[in-house]
Amino acid sequence: MDVDAYLARLGNPDTGLAELHRAHLMAVPFENLDIHAGRPIELDETRIFAKVVGRRRGGFCYELNGLFAALLRELGFDVTLLSARVVTAEGNLNPEFDHLTLRVDSADGPWLADVGFGDAFFAPLRLEPGAVQARTAAEYRLDEGETGWTMSQRLPGEAWRERYRFSLIPREFSDFSGMCRFHQTSPGSHFTQGRICSRRTDDGMVTLTDDRLILSTGGERRELPFNGEAPFADHLRDHFGILLTDDG
Repeated sequence: MDVDAYLARLGNPDTGLAELHRAHLMAVPFENLDIHAGRPIELDETRIFAKVVGRRRGGFCYELNGLFAALLRELGFDVTLLSARVVTAEGNLNPEFDHLTLRVDSADGPWLADVGFGDAFFAPLRLEPGAVQARTAAEYRLDEGETGWTMSQRLPGEAWRERYRFSLIPREFSDFSGMCRFHQTSPGSHFTQGRICSRRTDDGMVTLTDDRLILSTGGERRELPFNGEAPFADHLRDHFGILLTDDG
C-alpha cells in the first residue's frame, strides 16, 4: 500500500487514530454508485485502493472499513475486523456480516472505529461497556450483553436507538463476501433501491440522493430537490469531487 498517497487523500492528517478517523469521514464519501452503474465490488484491497485513493471515490462499509483497516495496520495499529448486524428502523436485526466494523487496539486501550456507517460517530468509541460518549451533536453508548455488544446512538431531544450489534470474534475480509454480493444484487438490500453519496463536514453532513441534495449544518437540515442526471452530476462534482466515467 502507498501510505503517503492514502494520507494525501485524507488531507495529510496527524496519524493518531482519532485524527485519521475524522479525516476519513470528511474526505472519503460513503456511496453506492458502483452498484447502480453495474460495476461489481470485490473485496480486494488493491482494487479498492485504486478506486478510493487513485480515482478519489468512496464506497460502502466493506470497502471503506476494509481499506481503513489496512492503512491502520501499516501505521502500526492492531486492527481486528468485526461483523455487525444493523438494527433496522423497525427494530429488526439484519444477518451476520451485514456490516463490517473495526476493533482497534492501541497503547491507550481498545476502540471501536467505523468510517463506513453513514452518520455514525465522528471519533472512535472507547470499547467500554455502559459509558456515554459524546461525539459532536450525538451521544453513543456501547453495551455488552450475553450475546455480544450493542452500539446505540442518542440524538439531541430523542431516545436511545440501537444502531447495530456486534461481537468481538475476529473475522477475515473474505468472510464478508457473501453479504457484499447480497447488498449489490438483492432487491432486499436498501443499497439497490437508490443512489446515495454522503460525507461528514465540520458541523454536519452533506448527502446526495437520486432526487435531492440534503445539507445538515449545526442541527439544521435543508433539502434541495432536483430532477435529472445533469444536476446529480453537478452536485456529485461540487460537493464530493467525484467525476464519474465509464471506468468509474
